[in-house]
Amino acid sequence: MKYSKATNYALHTMLYLCSVSSDKPVGVQQLAQKQGVSPSYLSKILTKLVKAELIESSSGANGGYRLKGRKEDISFLDIIHAVEGSASLFECCGSEDSRCVIQQVMLAAEEAMERHLENTKMIELVDTSSCD
Repeated sequence: MKYSKATNYALHTMLYLCSVSSDKPVGVQQLAQKQGVSPSYLSKILTKLVKAELIESSSGANGGYRLKGRKEDISFLDIIHAVEGSASLFECCGSEDSRCVIQQVMLAAEEAMERHLENTKMIELVDTSSCD
């Protein structure tokens, strides 16, 4: 399975925000520079994270982004759903039959992956991160 680059940037952004003090907002320029991406592109991703209420934004000279809730509660799945949505990764082609055996296998695998991503919290990586 492959997620979009936007999800990659969102995960790295959230890891960085979890690792810094939550009192002071981090500017989009700094976040973009850390990942080598344009600030305008990253801003679109950050908007999705704000809408999902994972982060909050503030404007002005000292504005930027910071975590909205408790960093201990943020899971990989929260971030992925904020960027990618929650639609299934697989659909049986041409079949409306709910007994599609291929779809049953794919959905079971997807559910197992989602459980793992839900149970893996971003905070678990803060001290071990080498790619923020």
